[in-house]
Amino acid sequence: MMALGSSVSWILRFSLQALMLVSGRRRLLTALLQAQKWPFQPSRDMRLVQFQAPHLVGPHLGLETGNGGGVINLNAFDPTLPKTMTQFLEQGEATLSVARRALAAQLPVLPRSEVTFLAPVTRPDKVVCVGMNYVDHCKEQNVPVPKEPIIFSKFASSIVGPYDEVVLPPESQEVDWEVELAVVIGKKGKHIKATDAMAHVAGFTVAHDVSARDWQMRRNGKQWLLGKTFDTFCPLGPALVTKDSVADPHNLKICCRVNGEVVQSSNTNQMVFKTEDLIAWVSQFVTFYPGDVILTGTPPGVGVFRKPPVFLKKGDEVQCEIEELGVIINKVV
Repeated sequence: MMALGSSVSWILRFSLQALMLVSGRRRLLTALLQAQKWPFQPSRDMRLVQFQAPHLVGPHLGLETGNGGGVINLNAFDPTLPKTMTQFLEQGEATLSVARRALAAQLPVLPRSEVTFLAPVTRPDKVVCVGMNYVDHCKEQNVPVPKEPIIFSKFASSIVGPYDEVVLPPESQEVDWEVELAVVIGKKGKHIKATDAMAHVAGFTVAHDVSARDWQMRRNGKQWLLGKTFDTFCPLGPALVTKDSVADPHNLKICCRVNGEVVQSSNTNQMVFKTEDLIAWVSQFVTFYPGDVILTGTPPGVGVFRKPPVFLKKGDEVQCEIEELGVIINKVV
């Protein structure tokens, strides 16, 4: 009996030590996992931004450390890098490889509160826009789905940052919201085949295609340009998310909120013409250059087709959000 008791006691002590060892390993594993969430550890997603900060002279290029995170200063990491996104994209793989190295390194992060985000692309050669490119948006208007892309444009001077104000022009009384997926071109091309189109894409960002419906639908011979291109009518951002960081650009939730109320809610899988088709179509007519922006159309829920119509007014806040890409917030003044 004594021998049996000793054996049981030994087994119990051994089991307790084993449990303590397992528990210790679990705590170590938990600590390691928590360490991976340390704010200086960037996301593996490549989220390129243009920003300003009080202690820096002029605009800089950076990496947003995850959706809604702080910013790594790429120009501090490598002072030879250009300071504008267009020049960065023009240099192609050479600059992208530097950004990848910065992403892999544990670099200091500027808190989001200490930086001013600019649009990820400013002064592009062109801003190409697509009308009637969501199946559900066509249904909203009771019109047939287009057989060819409907193309118009905005002037580059309409671009503002992801948190900048949208200014209501005195010339319009019918300013409306439109959330859109924006494609940013990374490689020059003309007559691009759809099968080759993604090789010309740098990445994606969120766009707000602000629209003066009176000028778009009734004035100026019903040409769309003037109604779409008032100053501040193209907020972009917050980041240019590179194409390899987006699982599927044509299967992303997309929504718009005005004063917190959801007014648009859809998915980019409703797009009639996908990114590849749009690039192939438009490049028949024009040459694409690095930094060019394509606004790919909006889902249903815009103000003009509500009964009665609803338009933006001073004091409104518009939030445009796309899954994986982020959210832009613009106050109307």
